[in-house]
Amino acid sequence: MEGYDSSLYEKMSVAVDLLVFTIEDDRLKLLMVKRSEEPYKNVMALPGVFVGIKETLDAAAKRGIKEETGLKNIYFEQLYTFGDVKRDPRMRIISVAYMALVPIEMLSFEAGERTLLAELVDVEELIASNKKVAFDHKEIIKYARWRLMNKVEYSDIAFHLVDEEFTLPRLQKVYEILLGKKLYKANFRKKVAPMIEETDYISVGEAHRPSRFYRRRTDAGAGTQD
Repeated sequence: MEGYDSSLYEKMSVAVDLLVFTIEDDRLKLLMVKRSEEPYKNVMALPGVFVGIKETLDAAAKRGIKEETGLKNIYFEQLYTFGDVKRDPRMRIISVAYMALVPIEMLSFEAGERTLLAELVDVEELIASNKKVAFDHKEIIKYARWRLMNKVEYSDIAFHLVDEEFTLPRLQKVYEILLGKKLYKANFRKKVAPMIEETDYISVGEAHRPSRFYRRRTDAGAGTQD
């Protein structure tokens, strides 16, 4: 590299923004934080951090979610890269968005090092509202919502929003929430049949008819745990 002068080129920064989805009260929710710093102080935003010079994107995503919400050891996948020139008023910053899906029972969070609070926000209500969101994060959320709706059609991503053992009515409800539409029971069960297997357990103590519990088959293409 003799003769190479990096100072001849403009520099830009890279950040990761993190979308943690869950389902609460049969509504798709997203974990957001209230910023304690400028720009957009006191405005809701996605959790996120700058990527360190010697840090991988995946490592930054894990660090970011832990620093801003206290969460760790959850499934993440890279979603998309957002690089509008004026997306951040501070400088030229490219953001790599990551997405996680977590059952509500496993979700415990708190305000982090640079945030005033962390809370679950209704995704559909946020998208439809005029509520101010920091940076271009509402556009990122809209893209992630669209991506979820499409990905659930051809993958097993919905299984990340149920417990290890689940009933088929519960799994169908998760699919319906992600797709934004009702599904016919027979068609749904035919679709998921290759991905699930029965357990020996039956739901009890419920007003409706007892349901058998199922689990995802280990050979059905489960996603990786980051």
